[in-house]
Amino acid sequence: MSIEVVGVSKHYGEQKALNKISFRVNKPEIVGFLGPNGAGKSTMMKILTTYMTPSEGTAKVNGHDIKESKQLVQQSIGYLPEHNPLYLDMFVKEYLRFNAQIYKISKQRVNDVIELTGLTPEAHKKIGQLSKGYRQRVGLANALLHNPDVLILDEPTTGLDPNQLIDIRNLIKEIGETKTVFLSTHIMQEVEAMCDRVIIINKGEIVADKKLNELRDAKEQIVIVEFDYRVEDAFLLKLPKVKSITNTHGFVYEITFKTSEDMRSYVFDFAHDNQLKILQLNQKNASLESLFRDLTSK
Repeated sequence: MSIEVVGVSKHYGEQKALNKISFRVNKPEIVGFLGPNGAGKSTMMKILTTYMTPSEGTAKVNGHDIKESKQLVQQSIGYLPEHNPLYLDMFVKEYLRFNAQIYKISKQRVNDVIELTGLTPEAHKKIGQLSKGYRQRVGLANALLHNPDVLILDEPTTGLDPNQLIDIRNLIKEIGETKTVFLSTHIMQEVEAMCDRVIIINKGEIVADKKLNELRDAKEQIVIVEFDYRVEDAFLLKLPKVKSITNTHGFVYEITFKTSEDMRSYVFDFAHDNQLKILQLNQKNASLESLFRDLTSK
């Protein structure tokens, strides 16, 4: 058991940030920790990383108690906080070598994580010169330096452009094949692309804990398609099993289908047969979006 949380509460005076939270995370597994702003996500992550002590309950990371074995917990995790703290006047490689000395890690490992996180072109720049996306990469590289068994990532894709996002997403998925990754994000598509399981928290309490494949079994889905010009809804209603159509912006449409079958191939064939040009074609989990909305709006 990589992470075990039992009855954890955190109080700030009269306010309860967390209220008797319990869950377990296995290895290897990528778990998305979801919730609206102020739900308690960052508080839970700070408790797991020993930056904060719970008011009640306890937790273990890699078998180490967060209260009794703080140093062992810290040694076994890699943490990327939401507000990534970096020394902006240091060079990328200099910063990572500085942290490697703390862990007594070889210079070769520094080179390895620089390559792994796509920092090679920026390695000889000062961190203050980097874009927000590359600063996120530096934070992730630092979290991976000591090859931890558990990665705790708070909003890891913040500030990344689409190309960087795909690279970091693939990297996290690769890491999750052998390690435990516990991450928070507001982006549902990121959850669907990376996670094996989702835990949804609202007002300090867990309101859902499901495997992603259970959600995918729901009898509804949304296909996002972008054409090269505007298409009338009545025309798209000719597609089979359509429940609703929404023109979200420009020439982008969200088509909701009443089926668990992947309908992207039908949309592609329909466009081809009707001489429509598709600029993008994606699928998102309607049940995850609706579940999150339903459970966090109450």
